[in-house]
Amino acid sequence: MKFTIHTYGCQMNVRDSEAVAALMRAAGHEQAAPGEDPDVAIVNSCTVRGRAENKAIGKTGNFLAEKRAGRVKAVGLMGCAVSRLGADVFKILPGLDFAAGPRRFGAIPMLAERALAGGRELLELPDPDEIPGCMDAHSPGGFRAFVTVLLGCDNRCSYCIVPDVRGHEYSRPAREVAAEVASLAANGVKEVTLLGQSVLRYGRRNPAFGPQDPPSARGFSEPFPRLLEMLQGVDGLERIRFTSGHPSGCTPELARAFRELPKACRHLHLPVQSGSDRVLREMGRGYTRAEYLSAVARLRGTDPEFAVTTDIIVGYPGETEADFEDTRTLMEEAGFDNAFVFKYSPRAGTRSAALPDDVPAAEKERRDQVLLADQDRRGLKRNSRLAGTVREVMAEGPSARNAARWSGRDSGNRIVVFEPGAAPPAPGSTVRVKIDRAAPQTLYGTLAP
Repeated sequence: MKFTIHTYGCQMNVRDSEAVAALMRAAGHEQAAPGEDPDVAIVNSCTVRGRAENKAIGKTGNFLAEKRAGRVKAVGLMGCAVSRLGADVFKILPGLDFAAGPRRFGAIPMLAERALAGGRELLELPDPDEIPGCMDAHSPGGFRAFVTVLLGCDNRCSYCIVPDVRGHEYSRPAREVAAEVASLAANGVKEVTLLGQSVLRYGRRNPAFGPQDPPSARGFSEPFPRLLEMLQGVDGLERIRFTSGHPSGCTPELARAFRELPKACRHLHLPVQSGSDRVLREMGRGYTRAEYLSAVARLRGTDPEFAVTTDIIVGYPGETEADFEDTRTLMEEAGFDNAFVFKYSPRAGTRSAALPDDVPAAEKERRDQVLLADQDRRGLKRNSRLAGTVREVMAEGPSARNAARWSGRDSGNRIVVFEPGAAPPAPGSTVRVKIDRAAPQTLYGTLAP
């Protein structure tokens, strides 16, 4: 059987798709080459926004058209849209062969084989709290890897459907995570990114460490810093990243972990969504403006160059001009290294969907553009301070815009473009780059001795 997987959505979906591909290969199947007709086409769906879900449904419909034309034998849908739509997915997509929610991706090889054997209308909807038994399946090769450490989410933000489709939080045992990372490092992985919808809640809902686990050598008592300490000792691993964060997890102990653990990269994606205390309360974010800024100060206290990136929503129901200005001033005070700005759109099934979507589309667009322009100015200012410094950069390969140059990332996850020299470095190797100039989201330099 030859298969293809088309993925929409977040890094957790990317990771789930990678696991499915590894499981399919382990079952004796082969990934179709680009442009080659597969026997089985699988779409991994996102439902966090209606547009994302529509794209996944549309792509699945395209594969179903290819099935009717005889170019594809079976089509499946996986991921969050399956959890949201339930059995209706087969009404929306007539001819769909199988579907699996985000915690049932381990069943996909079996479902695909059944579909090719003539099975139809087979729906495997998960218990939203089911724990996949194949979390450590990875595709070979590459120097970076995603590792899921926390499934689900219990935060219940007013605009977000993720808790409904991904279930309650579950923290994988620390020993299991460490074994997975050690296996990856033994196979050439230099950098791992630990994934969770709110990753700093690791170990809060269920224990991640047991009595059989040794105590922290550095005296960490919180589960996530203990996990970072455990991974610090993995031979061959050079960098540890994690996403996404929440201010409640930016504790003094986490800050100490950043200071004491050299492999912990000096960057955190810390969504704020709004700078207005009133809007934050409406959103159910669980912190105030002042608490968020204190979290940023705590992180930057470990290293003035510590990079903080964020997410912002503009045009949330009832957001006034004063609320928007509060967001602008918070972003300035926080001094974000980068920001991803989203225009609010109601999502069926969330609390905020019952509120009037009263900020006009044109005003949402204006606020979006204002914040993006602010961030370009801010990003250029922060990056310009790094001119003349030497960065430790993990080389990735030729730059997407200019194949004569190479690119990589520093510890702060900043993109660094550099001249590779006569003998380009191997992907995954660490090089020293002297920064010559800066742009709002990119640093440019030359190899340093």
